[in-house]
Amino acid sequence: MAPGRLDGKVALITGAGAGIGACTAELFAQEGATLVLNDLREDGIAALAEKITAAGGKAIAVTGNVTAREDVARVVAEAVAAYGRIDVLVNNAGISDKHSPAIRTSDELWDKVVSTNLTGVFYFCREVLPHMVAQGSGSIVNLGSIGGVYHCAGVAYSAAKAGVNGLTRNIALQYAGSGIRCNSVNPGPTSTSMISPEMFASGDQEMMRITGEHMYLAAGECEPIDQARAILFFASDESRYITGQWLVIDRGVCL
Repeated sequence: MAPGRLDGKVALITGAGAGIGACTAELFAQEGATLVLNDLREDGIAALAEKITAAGGKAIAVTGNVTAREDVARVVAEAVAAYGRIDVLVNNAGISDKHSPAIRTSDELWDKVVSTNLTGVFYFCREVLPHMVAQGSGSIVNLGSIGGVYHCAGVAYSAAKAGVNGLTRNIALQYAGSGIRCNSVNPGPTSTSMISPEMFASGDQEMMRITGEHMYLAAGECEPIDQARAILFFASDESRYITGQWLVIDRGVCL
């Protein structure tokens, strides 16, 4: 059997209970990674960890809220206690703002979206980086969005995801040439619960119409595996000299 692209690597994935995060975890396991699965809820990651271990892989489930500093510190500490290192961090956890425009975005919604989609990414990067510095290597893959590149989502989501890309490039600049890399994958419409019919029905219809006018929606949706493969590329040594890059995976929706 050919060696896996992540053989010998320990990967921590946030938001691993469903969607792109779960798909990425399964793909990483197939490529030989040892996994630390994080999510706010235990049921999804516990079942996934059991599935991976039953197939001969290694995985543990560690619940925690990405917006809580104490939870983030505990998740990282448990990962290091279990496996001794963290080679890959995938900051995948995120929530939608349902395309809410500036004039209809409450303080509560703004704070919730920004704290989850941006501050949580910062917390995990800050907590994991000292371990990567100590071992002299590591790859951070942050999940941005076409909303952060083309600003075609709600105001809080677009701002937060643009912040993720800025954070990504800043960390890459700081650690350039050190063996620590930081890149972002920016999904377009992908078949997950975030773009379910229920979400569209509850979203801001005016803002969705406006953003839709700037997108080629006939291109169709991506599948979670398409995003997972891009994440795998940045996580693996195949991209060992690539850092500070934003990769858009959207089937040409925003060309």
